[in-house]
Amino acid sequence: MGWTRTGMAFHRYSLSFLSPRLSAHPLPRSLSATISSHQMSTDAQSVAARLNSAGFIRSQGFIGGKWTDAYDGKTIEVTNPATGEVITNVSCMGGRETNDAIASAQDAFVSWSKQTAAERSKCLRKWYDLIMAHKEELGQLMTLEQGKPLKEAIGEVSYGASFVEFYAEEAKRIYGDIIPATLPDRRLFVLKQPVGVVGAITPWNFPLAMITRKVAPALACGCTVVIKPSELTPLTALAAAELSIQAGIPPGAVNVVMGNASDIGEALLASPQVRKITFTGSTAVGKKLMAGAASTVKKVSLELGGNAPCIIFDDADLDVALKGTLATKFRNSGQTCVCANRILVQEGIYDKFANAFSNAVSSMKVGDGFGEGVVQGPLINDAAVHKVESFLQDAISKGAKVLIGGKRHSLGMTFFEPTVITDVKSEMLLSREEVFGPIAPLLKFKTEEEAIRMANDTNAGLAAYIFTSSIKRSWRVSEALEYGLVGVNEGLISTEVAPFGGVKQSGLGREGSKYGMDEYLEIKYICLGNMS
Repeated sequence: MGWTRTGMAFHRYSLSFLSPRLSAHPLPRSLSATISSHQMSTDAQSVAARLNSAGFIRSQGFIGGKWTDAYDGKTIEVTNPATGEVITNVSCMGGRETNDAIASAQDAFVSWSKQTAAERSKCLRKWYDLIMAHKEELGQLMTLEQGKPLKEAIGEVSYGASFVEFYAEEAKRIYGDIIPATLPDRRLFVLKQPVGVVGAITPWNFPLAMITRKVAPALACGCTVVIKPSELTPLTALAAAELSIQAGIPPGAVNVVMGNASDIGEALLASPQVRKITFTGSTAVGKKLMAGAASTVKKVSLELGGNAPCIIFDDADLDVALKGTLATKFRNSGQTCVCANRILVQEGIYDKFANAFSNAVSSMKVGDGFGEGVVQGPLINDAAVHKVESFLQDAISKGAKVLIGGKRHSLGMTFFEPTVITDVKSEMLLSREEVFGPIAPLLKFKTEEEAIRMANDTNAGLAAYIFTSSIKRSWRVSEALEYGLVGVNEGLISTEVAPFGGVKQSGLGREGSKYGMDEYLEIKYICLGNMS
């Protein structure tokens, strides 16, 4: 289809920095899986060595229950964004390996789909138990490869595991229907059956939760999966796959391939055996996946980019608004699809909020995710920093003012100061596009109607937030906002029991909750005649 590797990179950013870094001379397996003392800083080295010795750092793909090298021996470096140093080299796979993973998933589907719901439920429950038993190790692994603070990483492990637990329970609740017949000699039935092999393409910002939110309902329904994690953070995915086998999920039901994003994507889209694509990432790549899936008419669910407004009304409880806005803006260094991208503050409290918010942000501790008290880690790589800088300069050139922060952190590498910027206008890039970094732009509004208009003035429609003490206003504004998720007086709203997904160009379908099961099921109608 003529896609470049850059254009087909399955990550939150669809930019050139996502191209895999190939090793010119593939390392022997015994070396590529080893953490050498000169590669890592002291703290990270000790963590990595401990995880490696415990078997948590895997460097091969996972196909048909077996750990597999890339067929041509190529590898990709996985680096620690806090230090820039190499953690390990993982297999750089492509179309051939992906086709084998698809064949393995298809073979496993024949038997997995025929297991009873109770049997599938037991396997998922064991997977949940194993993830929770190893949440410290998984959290450490995530901090190593993704950079988020360890406490936050362990929190993601618990959040990711919650989807496995929830869908272990939902596996037993896939109900059909008996329809009253129109003729006395007929019986009409509706069955729900698994769609088949699923291609799950996940981003780097939530290396575990974005996998379990897709894979757990797929497995619960009787589907099998081929996971394509980000090349930037494949280690958490590989560790989760190892635990799935230990949980008794049969070989081939869960496969992991990583490497050449374009080739892997082409193989998933071209295969008639892959009946469903589920993707979290940029809107630009989501559109290409929709187009590519058309050739075989696959089911598609997409969780794409956002431009979340956070609306703070004059009547808001300031302490609640500050706490909620800080949580939704700066979690994961601002690298989440539901981060507050625009903070709309009513003019009556604009200055008071700006001062209080800036004071709170100034006390945030930035550093390596393993550091004590650290609440913001590094951005994922240099290109992410360049994007933040370009958005910031665009705003300043158009009249915005930096209250605090506004530059790379003194720690160097990809650390960036938590930043608050005021006098932001709707024509600035910060208002139009997802910054995906620790920049909090403040915009002023006068009336409720103006706030709604400003909030809806975007092609995105994933998450929005409201802070108000008025119950009436909370209902009016929530219903008027063109978003799939709305938080009222709360900045952290994601949970396994509620549907997650957007409207407009923020995606299709829902993940989580009972509604997330529907994405992996087909409805079959059966008419039985001559029953009298």
